[in-house]
Amino acid sequence: MISSDAFGIYVHWPFCKAKCPYCDFNSHVRHQPVDALSFARALATELRWFADRTNGRTVTSIFFGGGTPSLMPPEAVGHVLDSIGSLWSISPDVETTLEANPTSIEAENFRGYRAAGVNRVSVGVQALNDADLKALGRQHSAEEALAAFRLAAKTFPRVSFDMIYARPGQTLAQWRDELTVALGEQQGHMSLYQLTIEPGTAYFDLHERGSLVTPTDDRAADLYDLTQELTEKAGLPAYEISNHAAPGQESRHNLLYWRYGEYAGVGPGAHSRLAEDENRKALVAEKHPETWRELVAAQGHGLVSDTVVPPADQASEYLLMGLRIAEGIDLDRYAALAGREIDSSKIAGMKSMGLIRRVGPRLMATADGRKLLNAVIAELAV
Repeated sequence: MISSDAFGIYVHWPFCKAKCPYCDFNSHVRHQPVDALSFARALATELRWFADRTNGRTVTSIFFGGGTPSLMPPEAVGHVLDSIGSLWSISPDVETTLEANPTSIEAENFRGYRAAGVNRVSVGVQALNDADLKALGRQHSAEEALAAFRLAAKTFPRVSFDMIYARPGQTLAQWRDELTVALGEQQGHMSLYQLTIEPGTAYFDLHERGSLVTPTDDRAADLYDLTQELTEKAGLPAYEISNHAAPGQESRHNLLYWRYGEYAGVGPGAHSRLAEDENRKALVAEKHPETWRELVAAQGHGLVSDTVVPPADQASEYLLMGLRIAEGIDLDRYAALAGREIDSSKIAGMKSMGLIRRVGPRLMATADGRKLLNAVIAELAV
């Protein structure tokens, strides 16, 4: 278990070589070379601003997300990590993760990232089928992805094998074959996400026009069940809806989010959740990279929103995040945030349907409940 004083830092690198058609993250393509070190210096400046607001915290995890952080030169990653180390106390076993795309050019940077202090890499393999990789907008082949993952496994103490399933036209047999290969390569952690069609993406427009046909709800449920079956057999149970790990290999940084911990987010579009006095603050940075950099130069940070999260909203966020993980939520903590307990009759009703279970003060979704999690949360939150 992560202690209650866990504190994480999220670093957003917003640039990509190309925009994937399913992606709704804050990512941007630049057709001229990006001045990576100027952005790294801006990240360091924003980190200093956050350090002043989080005096006394000890950093337990750092996560470079994006965008495509593996487009960062190792010296830029090193500059950011050196800045963090100079501003906060760092836990001796700090987890430092970087998301990586498995192209050969980016894979060459792995040794540089390791030397800079990265000790965990999340490799976005996404598919082991070249036709589907092309449809997903990925710029690597299945062979390149496996080679990059194997190099990552040799370079870093911990690695995650990340894939997307429930893709257009994907059959159970195809996913079984792909996942079986992936399970033979994994090193203790896998992130396995069902494809979702998000507004504002190219896939959303195609789906609206009927040009992109995704699996039915029943087929998606079958694919989910198959995923659970194969990962369980391989010793990687789901500790979160889409994340699977051998004991001790869970992502500490992501667990911090799901446990509703504190984190500072730096970079374009980054979000933060900080405890200040009796309040919990939600902070959001400007999304546009160059505008964010200008704001940082002018005021020391790129924030465009800094608000107090009302207790009722904190309780809702805790419920939403906490029921995603196998360990569930602490009912006493929920009551303290909400100012009320969850209706016991609702708990009893959901329990009788096999959707939730209670162990002492903790409430968690069952395997069936995780399939209907939005409905479970909506019922309990009322």
